[in-house]
Amino acid sequence: MRNPRLVRKYGDEGCFMRTLIKCGALAVVLLGGMSVMAADAKENWDKECSKCHGPDGKGQTRMGRQSGAKDYTDPKVQAEMDDAKAVTRIKEGLKENGKEKMKPYADKFSEDEMKALVAHMRAFKK
Repeated sequence: MRNPRLVRKYGDEGCFMRTLIKCGALAVVLLGGMSVMAADAKENWDKECSKCHGPDGKGQTRMGRQSGAKDYTDPKVQAEMDDAKAVTRIKEGLKENGKEKMKPYADKFSEDEMKALVAHMRAFKK
């Protein structure tokens, strides 16, 4: 049975179904890409950041305690953190009193990967 409103709007049911299938396929691709980004951020965190910041973001590793890594599970630390500055910190690193506290990662991560790492840091907030 043909729905007259759909026929007027989309031409016929077949066209409507093709449009619906295309939209569904696009949603799957977009959502799949987002989960890959999340996986990449965790993988990058585990590979490069957890040495100091810890796998849980608390900074309670030997290197993290030595360098004064912040506890990203602390809501106060999260509230003080600015995303753009965090991306810049990842990109440029951190030096205090001429001593490197965090090396720069501009050569290891793209801008999008750095933003994904900041989003990953945000997920540590309790």
